[in-house]
Amino acid sequence: MKNWKLITLLMAMMLLVLAACGSKDKEEESTSTNGEGQQTGYSVTIPGSTVEGRDGNTTFKEVTLDKKPEKVVVFDNGFLDTLDALGVEVTGVVQGSMPKYLSKFEDAKYVNAGTLFEPDYEKLSEINPDIIFISGRAAAAYDELSKIAPTVYVGVDNKNFLQSFKTNVELAGKIFDKEKEAADAFAAYEAKVEEVKAVTAASEEKALVVLGSEGALSAYGSGSRFGVVHDVFGAKAADENIEASTHGMDASFEYVLDVNPDILFVVDRDAVVNENGESGTKDAIENEIVGGTNAVKNGKVFYLNPETWYLSGGGLQSETSKADDILKGYK
Repeated sequence: MKNWKLITLLMAMMLLVLAACGSKDKEEESTSTNGEGQQTGYSVTIPGSTVEGRDGNTTFKEVTLDKKPEKVVVFDNGFLDTLDALGVEVTGVVQGSMPKYLSKFEDAKYVNAGTLFEPDYEKLSEINPDIIFISGRAAAAYDELSKIAPTVYVGVDNKNFLQSFKTNVELAGKIFDKEKEAADAFAAYEAKVEEVKAVTAASEEKALVVLGSEGALSAYGSGSRFGVVHDVFGAKAADENIEASTHGMDASFEYVLDVNPDILFVVDRDAVVNENGESGTKDAIENEIVGGTNAVKNGKVFYLNPETWYLSGGGLQSETSKADDILKGYK
């Protein structure tokens, strides 16, 4: 009798343990998946912000996502670059201004969502995206885009470039469950930056960055669109008083001679905006006036890759490529 009582007690205890385990399993399942096997614990909040743009300030509202976006539309080549580097698939892009290294997005499998300034609202409504990413050029369309899907601003802040770039990379990692990949990729970029800074710090050469467009020049300094040359990579400035603005400071050939840079970095806008790729920037710059600068005399005029510098800045791939471009100017 004693043995039977002991056996009965043990069996009762085992049933209680099994019941508790089953209950725990069901609880874990209910908090991690819904009826379709999708995650329900996902939640990402993107803070709102106010950004100064071409047409005044634009306020972007806070966005909260309760599931990982699957249908993604991107109106910024730099952020598209980052998503591509992290292995994130997208649905719609702006195909008319795509740099060659992102040419795969010209394929018909990707929806052409319009232009950077004029989204195709009809196609976007057909896509019914889960999220839309924009930057400065599409900021004016923010209100209309927000009616279609949660719209997030991912433009970089040229006055605080490194931090805003890092924030965007981390955001991409968080939204698409690629946090480790994003951290590793940004760490590799930071290592490249340190490599460049070590070279620029050891050099006394002073640099000037100009944009060539239809024979005219604009100069860019710290805090500007191409300010990373000085602010991130540490190049000493030939002119520390360049006005920081979206389109740069108007510059003449005489100005370049007067500043007399040791290194002249040139972004050729015509090479990427003209349909046939024709450009007169090189002929315009390499004249007798600019020929009197140290940069020309010492063979230190470098034409930066306009696709990464003009079309897709602020991406993991483009910013790493920029670092390599600057290194060429010092080595």
